[in-house]
Amino acid sequence: MAASTHESRTRPRRAELLAATSLAIDLGLGQPMEHMLRACVLGSGLAERLGLPTEQRDRIFYASLLAWIGCHADSPELSALFGDDIAFRAGTYAVDKHGLPLVRFSLHFLAAGAGAGTRAVRSARFLAMGGRPLRDLIRSHCVSAGALARRMGIDEVVARQLGYVFERWDGAGAPDGARGEEIPLEMRIVHLADTAEVHLREGGTAAAIRMVRDRRGTQFDPGLADEFCAYLAAPPAGEFAGELMDDAWSAALACAPQDRVVTGAELDESLRAMADFADLKSAYTAGHSRAVARLAGAAARVAGMAEGDRSALHRAGLVHDLGRLGVSNAVWDKAAPLTPVERERVQLHPYLTERILTRVPALAGLGRLAGAHHERLDGSGYPRGTGGEGTGMPARILAAADCYEGWLEPRPHRPAMPRSEAASRLRGCVADLRLDTAAVESVLSADGRPARRRGTWPAGLTAREVEVLHLIVHGRSTREIAAELVISPKTARHHVEHIYLKLGVSNRVGAALFAMEHGIAGAPGTPTGH
Repeated sequence: MAASTHESRTRPRRAELLAATSLAIDLGLGQPMEHMLRACVLGSGLAERLGLPTEQRDRIFYASLLAWIGCHADSPELSALFGDDIAFRAGTYAVDKHGLPLVRFSLHFLAAGAGAGTRAVRSARFLAMGGRPLRDLIRSHCVSAGALARRMGIDEVVARQLGYVFERWDGAGAPDGARGEEIPLEMRIVHLADTAEVHLREGGTAAAIRMVRDRRGTQFDPGLADEFCAYLAAPPAGEFAGELMDDAWSAALACAPQDRVVTGAELDESLRAMADFADLKSAYTAGHSRAVARLAGAAARVAGMAEGDRSALHRAGLVHDLGRLGVSNAVWDKAAPLTPVERERVQLHPYLTERILTRVPALAGLGRLAGAHHERLDGSGYPRGTGGEGTGMPARILAAADCYEGWLEPRPHRPAMPRSEAASRLRGCVADLRLDTAAVESVLSADGRPARRRGTWPAGLTAREVEVLHLIVHGRSTREIAAELVISPKTARHHVEHIYLKLGVSNRVGAALFAMEHGIAGAPGTPTGH
């Protein structure tokens, strides 16, 4: 029993991993977190009412959480067509998606923000293509959904069923126009619960029942629609649904199959799938999370960190960008400067990453580490503006690895940087007191860049002494230096004394003048003699 309890604390259950993934999916759907969890509970309640066998109820659980796992893979194409991909997906829940309603809805987004001439050309082209762009996106979605679900450990039956997420009872869906009972029962229930949850949350039980009845026999199986309306209207289900499941996480996991905790290898593969899932959000970030994870893990080894810490850092690198799914591609793929509002959205994504992962008790530490990858030593980072005292070495290495790897990759507003330029820029962040010296040098060493040689700083200063000198120049007291560098006040005092001795000065002004004269007062760049 003791071993099992320890295992459950250190590794999550499969159901918990899928529930966390569903929170990330919610972001890209333009829905509040726990939308898919609430839909899962509604679908499970209907399955219980119908008396379905355990095997089918388990499939409904898995399919409910992962129904839209493929939606982010087509975000670049969807954004190119309709602008804000997240707003587009959110809007589809209000529309019975077929025929003229779907065409009008699509044309509204297709033309948003464009001039009259551009609107006319885009609309004419879209109509002439007869909806083929949407069908192509849907087919791509279905392929992606199945592949990602398999990598999350879902069985082949559920993975195939996810290909029916866009199909409709009346045969007007896509990509294959499946109709009626050709659509698996599990997915017909998922269709109902997913859409009904939005209307239930936004308008209450009466609004949800009205929507289901309006789409009875078109989008939804008429028999299931009748059962679902009766389920919503009758106590205690109606009262339960009306409260909107305040603790949807617990409610959904109470419906979960009796699965075990995942092995270490299974956890790593699931995290890699989540990494790829996040990176598919933009064509510019393919492979980014895996690269950051590899680099951060290697840098941790260079820094002499213990095996457990290296493993945690590698895993945090894999999932550090999950929160990117909550920001539209109209922002991520924008070549022009971001507006203040757009920048605020971008700066929220590490918080979203942390919030997703910390819902799983066994991943809480991982979530806090991953959520700190944009924090900086001088407090200029985001989302919390935590300074040096609030970030340990693992977070500092992750921050440096993410910066360096990002600069090596192309972005909408710039081409990929040569390695030498990225390395120089990374060391410039040390000079600016934004990144940690040891973390940066560990990352660059892990990437095969030559280490900065001792004695290349003026007056024989060590790299650590230059770091302290920057803080002196910027008016930090000995106690503040100790706090920012996470060292004792006594050690900080010794550093200050040695620096003054080497420079032949007796106060901050003299040290500042020396630093400015030698080009190491805080501006980005390399030191004299390097």
